[in-house]
Amino acid sequence: MIQNERTLRHEQVLAIARQMMVAARTAPKGKGIDIIEVALVTDEDIRRLSDHMIAMSQENGMKFFLRDADNILSAECIILIGTHEQAQGLNCAHCGFATCGERPEGVPCAINSVDVGIAIGSACATAADHRVDTRVMFSAGLAAQSLNLLDGCRQVYAIPVSASSKNPFFDRKPKEQPQP
Repeated sequence: MIQNERTLRHEQVLAIARQMMVAARTAPKGKGIDIIEVALVTDEDIRRLSDHMIAMSQENGMKFFLRDADNILSAECIILIGTHEQAQGLNCAHCGFATCGERPEGVPCAINSVDVGIAIGSACATAADHRVDTRVMFSAGLAAQSLNLLDGCRQVYAIPVSASSKNPFFDRKPKEQPQP
């Protein structure tokens, strides 16, 4: 039997993406409390996310959303990582307020933010171990959050995943040249 890498690539990338999800789940969490969510986006849902990013660019005027909307179409899949909002009751003041009780609604708990960052790092390290291409994207994560793809999570980030001759998520050109 002869198996060509090109015919196996998609299946392999999805398997690695699932390992990335496990790495995000098992990453250390503040106080040992797990409030992160991790999901895998594939196929037509990547197009849906891209279309929403285009609409968001028109609303917010951020041109890099256009570039990233086009860019994620090169992904075999996208990992989403976000957190449910939950103050950890440490009164650490890392959020900028002296106590958790003083923190206004809408201001993220710093421990939640750190948990998301560690989960992203663990997922990306797993991707690097398997030599697949990734990039952490705020834009695609914000679009996924807007579409509520992680059931009410905040601070959502997206990690598109690819295995190609050249990482499609770097050396990207803007969709429109900035005005002087």
